[in-house]
Amino acid sequence: MRVLGIDPGTIALGYGVVEGPSKTRLIDCGVLRLSSRTPVESRLLTLFEGISSLIESHHPEEMAVEEPFAGINVRSAFMIGRAQAVAILAAARYHIPVSYYAPAEVKRHVSGYGRGDKEQVRTMVMLELGEKGEGVGTDATDALAIALCHLHRCEAGRRLKGERL
Repeated sequence: MRVLGIDPGTIALGYGVVEGPSKTRLIDCGVLRLSSRTPVESRLLTLFEGISSLIESHHPEEMAVEEPFAGINVRSAFMIGRAQAVAILAAARYHIPVSYYAPAEVKRHVSGYGRGDKEQVRTMVMLELGEKGEGVGTDATDALAIALCHLHRCEAGRRLKGERL
């Protein structure tokens, strides 16, 4: 299964594409960066076009999106919610199912601890994918962590149902 993970943001949106579960591998990752000086409606359109382009080039079967962290300020949560909605809309355009994960759940799946810091998550993601991760920023590794969390959850669900992987 190929999964596109999204770490939403209207200035920096991380993305990661992984394939698994039998042999988990990195397909692509990066960050869509936008200027905070650009009007928000233009940034949202650029994000929609960027995510649509990722979907067209990588053909993910599913998308996993991180939910906003409740502890951040209301304005930040609102902006993250806008970016999340754009990602969901792009997935809907291509009929891709979307799953949602809280930050603590992602950290717990990837690093075994729900309060790990970004560097710990980055290290564990790169270890799992067998990559060095040089030059890969935390927005991209957070998106990869979200995609890996989804793969782990799907794999566990299949095992519980007695399906072969």
